[in-house]
Amino acid sequence: MSLLLATYRTATALAAPLIAQHLRGRLKRGKEDAARFAERLGQPGRERPDGPLAWVHAASVGESLTMMPLIEALTARHPGLNVLVTSGTVTSAGLLAERLPPGTLHQYVPVDRTPYVTAFLDHWRPDLALWAESEFWPNLLTLTEARGIPMALINGRVSPESFAKWRRWPGLARTLIGCFRLCLAQAERDAERLRALGAKNVVAAGNLKFAVPPLPAADEAVAELDGALDGRPRWLAASTHPGEEEMIWAAHAIAAERHPGLITIIVPRHPERGPAVAAELEALGATVARRGAGQPIAAGTQVYVADTIGEMGLFFRTAPVSFMGKSLVDLGGQNPIEPARLGSAILFGPHMWNFPDVTDELVAADAAETVENPAELGARVAALLADEDLRKSRAERALACADAHAAVLGHVLGHLEPMIADALRAGAAP
Repeated sequence: MSLLLATYRTATALAAPLIAQHLRGRLKRGKEDAARFAERLGQPGRERPDGPLAWVHAASVGESLTMMPLIEALTARHPGLNVLVTSGTVTSAGLLAERLPPGTLHQYVPVDRTPYVTAFLDHWRPDLALWAESEFWPNLLTLTEARGIPMALINGRVSPESFAKWRRWPGLARTLIGCFRLCLAQAERDAERLRALGAKNVVAAGNLKFAVPPLPAADEAVAELDGALDGRPRWLAASTHPGEEEMIWAAHAIAAERHPGLITIIVPRHPERGPAVAAELEALGATVARRGAGQPIAAGTQVYVADTIGEMGLFFRTAPVSFMGKSLVDLGGQNPIEPARLGSAILFGPHMWNFPDVTDELVAADAAETVENPAELGARVAALLADEDLRKSRAERALACADAHAAVLGHVLGHLEPMIADALRAGAAP
């Protein structure tokens, strides 16, 4: 065990009262599920089913959506394989409850303290662990690996910022990433960084986000929202983060000069921010309606804050132009493949380092556009709303980019099959 890992384990043991206090605070703020809070402490909410069990871990909503095609394929191809999915947020749990295949189990991932992780592993005894993207919790990884449970990193990515941080602790990075017997990276640049950090069996298998089907929306809901908008020009700011809403409002003011009656739909990445976002915009002079509060879109509404869960497919279908949030602030951007699948012309800010290969491909194909600031955003929204042919051609090229990666799920499954076969044999053994 490396010195840093030993220090981490000691710190998480000694910090038990502080961790408990932090969790109570999250519980009060609605960031934890009160009815299932014990799961975060490693206490099971379900019985373990008999037979082989694959544990799929996805941190939050984005990772959960990414892993869904893989989960569906595993359950369809291997009916005898039980699948347990863990995630760490209330929003992801709600999404998974709606979309997981029948018979698939969900639990909240335990907080990364040794007794919680040990209790979780004692109960579930997984025969295989599939880890999404970049969730490198030291106790969860090393305690799982110590039991001889085969682990694979799925859709692995390492951002430049994360890579620089891990390089400061090469021993710890090598220990954690070395827990994975197989690392399937999103792209070659991620594969190179994983190898540099100590991963041994690394393959650039492609980005599994391309395998995610279009986000769903009921036809009735689309028709209802379209009727409420009453033919007004509209655009969407999707998955925004603190600091962006003020910039979105500035862009709205610019675009509205060319498009009277313009309505801007803002979907905060975290719906619980809805009231604060509405209050901030109203203080800036905007007339706001909030979907989470059931407020209707009136003739004078300028901004519609859509602070709900699981409706992004509805808004991408309704908005002819979509700006991807988390990209005007330096946080790495949100997934542009989602609007690409739903016919909405795509804009994003300069900070898209969470999706570098997808971003580069879309821009190179003239299927999306980068804006540097609110003024550029407002100008490009206005231009796209005024040019239907440009919007349609952008949307068609974006869909073609997405469709070009249709084989990625098959690639991932092909690389995983030997580990899955081993898990099935191990789980079937007496």
